[in-house]
Formats: sequence, structure tokens, C-alpha cells
Amino acid sequence: MATATGGVLKVERELGIATLTLNRPQQRNALSLELMGQMIGALDQLGADPAVRVVILAGAGPAFCAGHDLSEMIGLELEGYREVFAVCTRMMSAIHELAQPVIARVHGIATAAGCQLVAACDLAVCSADAKFATPGVKIGLFCSTPMVEVSRAVGRKRALELLLTGAPIDAHTAADWGLVNRVVEPGKLEAATVELASRIAAASPLTVGIGKRAYYSQIDLDLGAAYQHCREVMSRNATAADAQEGMCAFLEKREPVWRGPLS
Repeated sequence: MATATGGVLKVERELGIATLTLNRPQQRNALSLELMGQMIGALDQLGADPAVRVVILAGAGPAFCAGHDLSEMIGLELEGYREVFAVCTRMMSAIHELAQPVIARVHGIATAAGCQLVAACDLAVCSADAKFATPGVKIGLFCSTPMVEVSRAVGRKRALELLLTGAPIDAHTAADWGLVNRVVEPGKLEAATVELASRIAAASPLTVGIGKRAYYSQIDLDLGAAYQHCREVMSRNATAADAQEGMCAFLEKREPVWRGPLS
């Protein structure tokens, strides 16, 4: 296992899986500017590493992430707040733009921008004790940027319930609403997340990268435009060496040997 301790962010690599751990446990992994900057830098590095097939995003200590660090947000001028939310937007966008899938491994609380972070990840596994909320309305700061990701994950009515009441939802409600993929017992969280990551890592990294990019490109298009885009993506994908290898391996009843780099 290769491990880098970057202070507020820990990076570990093992068997094609990179784990980024938010490492501010005493602050419930609140998203300081330093932490968000390190996250952006780490995602850029991992995106260029062909050995990394999947990224897991986790939190150290008793919580996944409590949102923005409010201690950094008192008394700023307008430009200061614009910087905070611009950096946060870059971090969320970096998750979408990364060729490798990103899986949130959630325990404890995921609130405000922490809930946004879960929604931004491609997949999410949470422990049964996890809770999710966008409670900004309770402190006079509406969760407007978290709403971008959360509303796309759970839909309008459910997102507005979270946003307008600030009330938390439990793990099973989060799964029912589509915010997370599955709920496991706390002692099984790490193993379940690695198992999901390993299943993805077994596929062609080229194909996974093409598929992830195509998913986000088509999701907000109308039906006709989505088909037009995806048929071209799939046609080009079919010409790739990994697609030819995979189809031949299927017909020959053998395991494929992937050669393609990340898309």
C-alpha cells in the first residue's frame, strides 16, 4: 500500500484503488479552503495515474463531512465568499470530470457541503448510522450550492424537503431517495465499499472512462439529443482495442486482457 499523509487529506493507493480520506476529525472534516485545495490537487494527480482504476472518498474520525468550515466564513467580504464557493465548485466538478469512478464511503454525518459531496460522487455506500442533511436554512445561509448536486440526485420534491426544513434523513431514507446506493452495517462499511470498487476496477479502464464521461454528457439532454450523442460515443468505443478484446473474449469464453489506458 502506498500512503501519503498530506495533513488535512490522506491519500492511499492499493490494487488499483485510491482512497482519499478527509483528515480533520476534530472538525468533523469540515471543508476548509486548504482541504478543498488539496482534494482538487489529489484528484488531478489520480486522474493522470493509469494504475488507479477507482477512487474512494472517506472521512476520518466520527463523521464523513460536516460541510464548509464556518470558522473561515465569518466576516468575509463578498469576494471572499465567492472564492470559497468557487473552490468548492471546482472540487465538485473535478469529481465529475475524473475518468475514474468516485465512491463515497459515508459514516456519521454528511451535512450541507458534506451532503453535496456525497451527491457529487458517482456512487455512495453508507453505514446504517449515517445521517444526511442540508441544514443551512437553520443558520440563515441557505444550502444553495449543495442544492445543485442534491437536487440532481434525489429529485425536486425530496431535495426541497431537505433544503427547506434542514431536517436530517437516515441512511435507509437516503438509499430510498437515491442519494446513496446501499446501506451496510457499520462494521462492514469498508469491506463493502472495497468490494464495489474492486468490481469496477476489474473492467477496462478505457471503457469505464468513456462510459462515465458519456453518462454526464447525456443526462441533461433531451431524448433525441441523448441518443444522437451516445450512439456516436458507442460507435467510437466499439473501435477501441479493449472493446474488440472484450467481445472476442466473450465469444471465446475466456477472461479478457485489458490494454487500453484511461479515457
